[in-house]
Amino acid sequence: MYKENIKAIENLITHYFEGIFYGDIDTLESCFHNDVYIYGDINGDAYMKSIQAYLNGVKERKSPKDLTENFKMETIGIDIMGNIAMVKLHVPMLGYNYYDYLSLTKINDDWKIVNKIFTHIAS
Repeated sequence: MYKENIKAIENLITHYFEGIFYGDIDTLESCFHNDVYIYGDINGDAYMKSIQAYLNGVKERKSPKDLTENFKMETIGIDIMGNIAMVKLHVPMLGYNYYDYLSLTKINDDWKIVNKIFTHIAS
């Protein structure tokens, strides 16, 4: 069961990265539970958005791919306990050095992001 869960989570994270990198809103939206709020800080400034506001922002900006950035996103760690998981990601893009912490829950045999917190660490 662990191997199945890790594969499913890795697949979810791949879709998450692709959605962000290519600006693919449908793919990105499919990764999240529909009741998520995103919290973080960018250069010390607080950030809080609903999933819909976040997706609208991604939709309206140029994607990293459109800006000819190299794909450098990576998974740092995955911790699974039963039907919950924590994922730590490094998401450098758009001139930022983001670190994402995602809380995942298995809902109806499908892993979904139920919480996202992030920060930007100046390089």
